[in-house]
Amino acid sequence: MAGTGLDLRTTLQHIVDTATALAGARYGALALLDGEDRRVTDLFTTGMSEDERRTAGPLLDGRTGALGSLVGDAQAVRVDDLTAGPHPWGGTPPPRLAVRSFLGAPVLVHTEVLGSLCLADEEPGHFTDTELALLRLLASQAAAAIGGAHLHEAARQREHWIEGAAAVTRALLTGAGTTDALTTVAERARVLAGAAAGVILQPTPGGGMEIVAASTLDDPAGLVGTAIEPGSPVLVQLLSGEEVFIEDSATDERMTTPVRSRFGPSMMLPLQSGGRLIGTLALPRRRGGAPYTSTDRLLASQFASQAALALVMADAQHYREQLAVYEDRDRIARDLHDLVVQRLFATEMMLESTRRKDLAGDTETAELLGHAVDELDSTIQEVRTAIFALQQPPADAPTTFRGRVLRETGGAAAVLGFQPSVQFSGAVDALVTEPVDGELLDVLRGALAAAHRRAGVSAVEVEVDAGARLADGRAAVRLVVADDGRTEDGDRSPTVIWQAPL
Repeated sequence: MAGTGLDLRTTLQHIVDTATALAGARYGALALLDGEDRRVTDLFTTGMSEDERRTAGPLLDGRTGALGSLVGDAQAVRVDDLTAGPHPWGGTPPPRLAVRSFLGAPVLVHTEVLGSLCLADEEPGHFTDTELALLRLLASQAAAAIGGAHLHEAARQREHWIEGAAAVTRALLTGAGTTDALTTVAERARVLAGAAAGVILQPTPGGGMEIVAASTLDDPAGLVGTAIEPGSPVLVQLLSGEEVFIEDSATDERMTTPVRSRFGPSMMLPLQSGGRLIGTLALPRRRGGAPYTSTDRLLASQFASQAALALVMADAQHYREQLAVYEDRDRIARDLHDLVVQRLFATEMMLESTRRKDLAGDTETAELLGHAVDELDSTIQEVRTAIFALQQPPADAPTTFRGRVLRETGGAAAVLGFQPSVQFSGAVDALVTEPVDGELLDVLRGALAAAHRRAGVSAVEVEVDAGARLADGRAAVRLVVADDGRTEDGDRSPTVIWQAPL
């Protein structure tokens, strides 16, 4: 039995040749049809030149010609003389094709007519019931070959889609970010569907939907950001999680996006799991591209369901990993505070006590001990600052200096119990650059950590001034951090003032 590709074509051509030879016919043809619009997708002939094949076109039209009659009635047809009276499809044979007798049988796969096997001869009444029975038999053989090829192709397609879904699941569970995960789904679906583009749309706050990830052979920048505005006829279906199948995006009235003119057949499939709509996967083909078959639609829908589940699983894994990071950071911060800082502080106290004893005028030793105490005190401050930083929730690093300052103060709010006030003066983002920005942030971080350690602090004010001046007149940036707390001696907390030239 024939499989697909060249094997099937060889088998079908052999059937045409055999039917023509056994019936003693002048011409033989086997035409394959597209099931939906009845257009001829492939034609196998015997005894016809290229010019005669073109001439036979009207006779083999899937809507009106002899082939159209076979598709409509799904019955074999025998006509003794095409020029002598009415026949099932009316009309006369093409003038340049000298045929009188006609014999045709539909190629039926289950109940669907996928084509027909036809014979013709110049002599009227050439075909008998014997040839008609023979043609029916050979048409059934052609149907068996085509049906087997379709089953093989469907199995191959299903295998590819299943492999694609498994590959997407593996890729998503490796820890890719949200945008990368969506792009992975779009890319794999585009390749499997033979689409011109694969895009992911997600709901917008305004009630529309927007393309947030895209995969295309062209520049995806022309697609990402394209939005379906509220009120679009197709939007209600998409937001409710319905599948939408479109024959031609460029002409379908439901489509309103400016990029629709670039595409033809399209599938829009919901990405949802457990009642949660993650978004919509759209797979448009180029204008004039082959329409999606029922098998294409079924396999793509199953892929979308699997991809949505994989996205949910990837999110859950990401949250678990993030929680593990938070717990690890808390553990490290506790260990540093309970073990390292306490031991350093105890060592500092012992050294300080030794330094205060009478060292019999050993000034050098006293200075060394004093230096060691200062170093330990500095180390304790740095460790405490590190503890403070570990207690802040991880976040994406801001790209501007202003954003980095706000990130530090926002992180401090989680520990202080209130949001420090922040004031900027001057063009801080443009003027404060490396390495000054890093030094300023280190000082700010230390000042916020010190405020956290003091009792009674209920307000912290931070000021960053990029328009300050040094004593020599040079432009500078100044950081001022003040709080309303008290020191251990009961004095008001000192204000931190730091500045550096720009």
